[in-house]
Amino acid sequence: MMTPLELLAPAKDLECGKAAVDHGADAVYIGAPRYGARDAVGNSIDDIRQLCQYAHLYDVKVYVTVNTILYDDELADTQQMIAGLYGAGVDAILVQDMAILQMPLPPIALHASTQTDNRTAEKVRWLQSLGFKRVVLARELSVSEIADIHRQVPDMPLEVFVHGALCVSYSGICYASQHCFGRSANRGACAQFCRMKFDLVDADGRELEHQRHLLSLKDLNQSLHLEELVAAGATSFKIEGRLKDVSYVKNVTAAYSQQLDALIARHPDRYCRASAGHCTYSFTPNLQKTFNRGFTTYFLNGRQSDIFSPDTPKAMGEYVGRVKEIRRGSFNVAGTATFANGDGLCFINANRELEGFRVNRAEGNRLFPQQMPANLHSGTALYRNNDQEFERLLSRPSAERKIPVTFRLAQTPDGFSLTCRDVTVTIPCEHQQAEKPQRENIIRQLSKLGGTPYECSGVELPDGFNYFIPSSLLADLRRQLVEKLLSESHVESHGACPPNDNAANAAANENYPKNNSYLYNISNRLSQQFYGADRLSAYELHGGDGPIMQCRHCLRYALGCCVKHGGRRPEWKEPLSLRLGDGRMFRLEFDCKQCQMNVYAADGAADGLNKKYKI
Repeated sequence: MMTPLELLAPAKDLECGKAAVDHGADAVYIGAPRYGARDAVGNSIDDIRQLCQYAHLYDVKVYVTVNTILYDDELADTQQMIAGLYGAGVDAILVQDMAILQMPLPPIALHASTQTDNRTAEKVRWLQSLGFKRVVLARELSVSEIADIHRQVPDMPLEVFVHGALCVSYSGICYASQHCFGRSANRGACAQFCRMKFDLVDADGRELEHQRHLLSLKDLNQSLHLEELVAAGATSFKIEGRLKDVSYVKNVTAAYSQQLDALIARHPDRYCRASAGHCTYSFTPNLQKTFNRGFTTYFLNGRQSDIFSPDTPKAMGEYVGRVKEIRRGSFNVAGTATFANGDGLCFINANRELEGFRVNRAEGNRLFPQQMPANLHSGTALYRNNDQEFERLLSRPSAERKIPVTFRLAQTPDGFSLTCRDVTVTIPCEHQQAEKPQRENIIRQLSKLGGTPYECSGVELPDGFNYFIPSSLLADLRRQLVEKLLSESHVESHGACPPNDNAANAAANENYPKNNSYLYNISNRLSQQFYGADRLSAYELHGGDGPIMQCRHCLRYALGCCVKHGGRRPEWKEPLSLRLGDGRMFRLEFDCKQCQMNVYAADGAADGLNKKYKI
């Protein structure tokens, strides 16, 4: 039996969701009206219903994020909202807060969000026992770790991130934004602490690094490694980007769709796409031309250097050449790139900071900036982070998705029938033998499917079929069949119902460690009941004495001083600390046994507790 492979694309809104479908997504994930992990991009139930109707034409699934932790006064609203999402045709919801398992829900599939910190087979098995139908694995896992999870829990579908921005902390257990700014990442309001500048200082106060983006990771790009992930047992491949614009969705979705198609073409007897239809594009997808901070495969094959971007957290874009000759008001570029008026270019200056400028006029490889950058010098490497011509291509209709269909025309006692995909329509018509062959005209009339999701890949006629059927009746048969196919596709499809039995959940949870750690993110009474805790313990309510980040990214390793991995012995005195520009300090702990770097607030407690919600 063939394994369906799913490309899962992001949508910040209905327009992006439809674009994802058009450009080759097998599934789309979009934010709920409230309680998604990106509070800036909620979508109405009506927009989600429209997306479901459009996506289901192509057997594309729609998943909705309801993956923040919840407060007591939000539980009833969340339950009602999920019921509305089910009615809109949503195929599954992504969940972090276990309170949702305690609610009387409609039979909608639950996926365990990466916010539930899914990095071990034990965790995945436990989530399966609770009724989750899919687990979104931690971004930090290697191919071998994914394969090990699949070996131990072979019947749990695994979703992995393949592209986009990376959080430096394991998802769901990052409290830095809450600590510093009172903005909870677990509540969808991350302030991007990890993209800020820090000094790195040792225990003697010696400054080792000055004002660098030491926690800012490059963007993930596994486009050339999908086959390894498939072999490891992953079946859904997720593109990050629910805050990204429609051009990002178009380009990245198209690029990965082509990679998946190529993989399937190499193994046609083993894999297939999880949805219907094929896409044609009016542009050539190019991941370098879309927002990125430089690319990394992260921990795909274990630790590697150069996974972070300490000079800037902003988009660098594609390398386009080096500055060759500078004249007053212009310069030329050594390289093969072509330029257009309005292109955005950037470079790293002598202070290791990103500088950008816009091209006012391009004459071949001679560029005239709007304002000549003072720090631009001969030999400087240039990057293009805004390609005007490429953006123009993506601003227009840039893809078409069609489902190949085969029609079967047959005689009925009082007319003719037309069948496709187990759908049949009939029309009364006199059985009149034709004086000349009708096959070509029948095929021509039935193939006129422009403006529909379908394209005719063949017309089957019974042996000896040679009846005259007026073209108007053939067109009517075709129109009726297409209408019925479209109406059939709008029948709501939902995933299988997960167990939603409090007693069953309690039994499955029996051996799960019980304590009041803030790492459980217990922020409401239903979650408290689920875990058997004696109090609400979420960091957002009480703070916590442990780390505010747990990271696989390790500065000791990144600076070449991890002896365990062959680095030199460090000369600094530990513990090391990160220091923000305002002087706040964050102690680093290197847990070599776990191969993990923990970040602690210097005072060990939260500064910015959310006072709005009372315990």
